[in-house]
Order: sequence, then C-alpha cells, then structure tokens
Amino acid sequence: MSACLAQAISDNDWATISEAETDDDGRIEDWDGRHLEHGLYRIVFDSYSHFAQLGVTTAYREIIVIFRIQSESHDFQLQVTLTPYSYSTYFGVLDDNSEKKR
Repeated sequence: MSACLAQAISDNDWATISEAETDDDGRIEDWDGRHLEHGLYRIVFDSYSHFAQLGVTTAYREIIVIFRIQSESHDFQLQVTLTPYSYSTYFGVLDDNSEKKR
C-alpha cells in the first residue's frame, strides 16, 4: 500500500517528507528508525488502490492518520489495522528504557 509521510508547516499546509510502499507484512522498512523532530505529522495511506488491486471495494479512499511528536528523543511506532470497511490505529512511544507507553 502506498503511504505518504508529511509534516505540518501551517494550519492547512503539509510538506511531504517521504513516500513509500508497505511490504508483505504491512511494514514500511524505509521509515524504520527515521528521526522526526518535534511537531505535527500525518501519514496518508492509499487504501482505494490497495483494495482495487485485490478486487475489493472499500469505504475509504484514503486513511489519514495525524499524530504529534512530543519529544525528539523518543522512538515511536504507528500501527494501522485496515479492512475494506473499517480501520483502527495505535500510536506507541518508546521511552529511554524501551518500554511502550501511551
């Protein structure tokens, strides 16, 4: 699935940082370990094309997940579980002791 990572540069404007494809496990390895500075970000997933390739219709043309990086010193993970008619997200931060917290 195609995904686009962007950072907010104003209330309504986003600057694209990177575009990538998920792998067979649904991960974006190119973004693993990417450092993001403090700020507001979004990832736009092209769910329409993904499901069209599978011959399935979908309720969502795109899945947009907006999240805030509070501290540059923490790593994070973002998970999206997606079906043709629903999706769920999870955002986890790894602290200095590598423990997940909300």
